[in-house]
Amino acid sequence: LKDIYLYLYANRKTFKTSVKPGWYYFGRKMETADFEWLMWFSTFRDHIIFALSGHVLFAKICSMLAPQYRSLVYMVYGLLAVWTSMGWTYVTLILSHCILLYSISLVKIRWLCFVTGLCTLATFKCEPFISWQAGFVEGDFELRPVFFYGGCGFTIMRCMSFALENCERKDGNYNILELLKYNFYLPFFYFGPIMTFDKFYVQVNRCDLTRKEREMWNINLHGVIHLIVIIVVDILFHFMYILTIPTDLKLMKHLSDWALVGLAYFNLVYDWVKAAVMFGVINTVSRLDHLDPPKPPKCITMLYVFAETHFDRGINDWLCKYVYNYLGGKHENMVEELVATLCTFGITILWLGPCQVVLVWAFLNCFGLNFELWTGKFFSVEPFSSFEMAMSEAMSRRIRAIFNTFNFWSIVLYNILALNSLDFAKLVAKRLLLKGFPITTIIVMFVTYCLIQVIKEQERRQALIDDPDPLPPAPPPNAATSPTTSATAPTAAQPVADPSKEKAE
Repeated sequence: LKDIYLYLYANRKTFKTSVKPGWYYFGRKMETADFEWLMWFSTFRDHIIFALSGHVLFAKICSMLAPQYRSLVYMVYGLLAVWTSMGWTYVTLILSHCILLYSISLVKIRWLCFVTGLCTLATFKCEPFISWQAGFVEGDFELRPVFFYGGCGFTIMRCMSFALENCERKDGNYNILELLKYNFYLPFFYFGPIMTFDKFYVQVNRCDLTRKEREMWNINLHGVIHLIVIIVVDILFHFMYILTIPTDLKLMKHLSDWALVGLAYFNLVYDWVKAAVMFGVINTVSRLDHLDPPKPPKCITMLYVFAETHFDRGINDWLCKYVYNYLGGKHENMVEELVATLCTFGITILWLGPCQVVLVWAFLNCFGLNFELWTGKFFSVEPFSSFEMAMSEAMSRRIRAIFNTFNFWSIVLYNILALNSLDFAKLVAKRLLLKGFPITTIIVMFVTYCLIQVIKEQERRQALIDDPDPLPPAPPPNAATSPTTSATAPTAAQPVADPSKEKAE
């Protein structure tokens, strides 16, 4: 069937632009629609291995001989690597941004640091500032624009984190050398993830470099897993053209409802795998440096609330710490929540680059996040709160899962338009909700409902493991001689015997 499929559609114009010769001996063509995969694991593969191997080698030598200077070694190696790849004029441009935001941070006015940082970030999104700053890059190699925008964008976000943390510091200011150490840490420099300055500062200046039990085993295991995933994805490049097929809308209209819905779902899974591998490889190197980097993104299959929808946990942590939580407070007031989400997605639009797709994506996700709060507020008042208190925990979880089912497919549809196109997202929504109703709609929603029930039960059990109910306090020394205490002790300890009765979700 696969050979028939390739025979029928390999000559279509939409396929010719993104399907190139691949495995010659197997006669398979390779999908080249995803630039990031090709950049990381084809064009940039040798550079990654060489640069990160050198970083790991020098970091290990310094950790063994002079651990108190390891942050300085990280900075020097990262500075030399950036200088070698992009030229001294690019390093000068980066240093100018660092010096500018460091100077503003000395005033210790939070809003001024924010305005300066956002204005600086905006200079990479509009002309003539883009062309003028791009002229500072030497050479004309293929990855020049990627390195340029990646290094500058993440540099500004890191400098803003440093400036905001410096505003919070009561006694004096951080040294500019700490900013340079933070910014020129090579594994995070070009492509992130972003670790906020307060966490980086504490971890990189720690002299006690002892590891936990089985920590190295876990690091090696994650490295092997990432290698296996890369091999699997490379195989999928030659057999399943997940990103190329949705570009042909004429072909999409001939697919069945199940094929179209499944293709939409696997597009998000595919993008999640890409983000998990890219950040996972970098995080493995940083864990070798005794750092605790931001975790990879949560699997798209596990997402049924908008509050956890993020493919870059570093950017998400940055936005939550400095914007969303700062403006939203306890996230109980709907007006404060609306202002916090609007400001958060406003910065996200500036970070991604304003365009029609980004604006629509941001609007839908912002609405979904606020709608979750509005719905929670609505059902927390009488008589709904009394109804939920009267029902069992399992029944309450089932009712919540019904709402989460619609949430799940809203998240899928909202993010498909950012990954593929608005037309493809509209086609999937029409098939799922209109043309496929009632058979396809009911079956898909029921399967999703069962999946969410399994996920919620797994999360409930994990919560009990991570945060078990505390044990009762130890009896006083004379409790053994008191008949009253000895008689009532089993009764007092009994409620803790089954913690799952105390915790529902």
